[in-house]
Amino acid sequence: MAMIKSALELALEKTKDFKVDENAIKLNEIKMNGKRGAGKYLDDPASVDLAKEIQTLSPAERECFRNAAFDVFIGLIQLPTSTYDAEKLSNIGNGLGILARCAPTAGGGMAGPGMEKKTMALVQQISAFFAKYLEEAKRIDQAIRTQWAPRFKEQERKMALQTGRQVRIDPMSDPQFAEFYKKNVEALQTSYGDALEKAKHELTAMCGFSTDKDDVK
Repeated sequence: MAMIKSALELALEKTKDFKVDENAIKLNEIKMNGKRGAGKYLDDPASVDLAKEIQTLSPAERECFRNAAFDVFIGLIQLPTSTYDAEKLSNIGNGLGILARCAPTAGGGMAGPGMEKKTMALVQQISAFFAKYLEEAKRIDQAIRTQWAPRFKEQERKMALQTGRQVRIDPMSDPQFAEFYKKNVEALQTSYGDALEKAKHELTAMCGFSTDKDDVK
């Protein structure tokens, strides 16, 4: 017992001068509230008043909350695969608009409704951009398959003669087709992806954050 007591006493001596950073704990709580608030807003915009929550905070807490909510919203703006949720993107735009409206100004006030409208308008443009991207992706897919169709039909004809039964070839099983397809699709993704990154950096600036934010992807 003496050894245990001694060890406990030693541990207490080492930590007696340890002070809890109450401010850091508070800001971390605000950060979590910002992320939760953004999530609730996306699920049901009417269930949370983001602007009111932001305005009740101190300047430092306000920026912590806005930053956390922004990370949630901006992180969900990605090039779609086969489809995208236009309504959800609209909610993201509205949420970012609120953050932009509450962005601090040099005079100590907030950016106001003008910046909110600009932010929402840019997200609307991104929505149209996504629709165009999906149309272009579909067009490229069809064009490539049409271009290669005669080759596969000839291969299928020869295999049918050899086996005595109808054969269907999956184009993606052909290495040359798969490489050609991947090259063209990746070129489209890069082109549209670069344009999207520029738009997201604009949104970052509109919301009052540095465009060097690591979170902008």
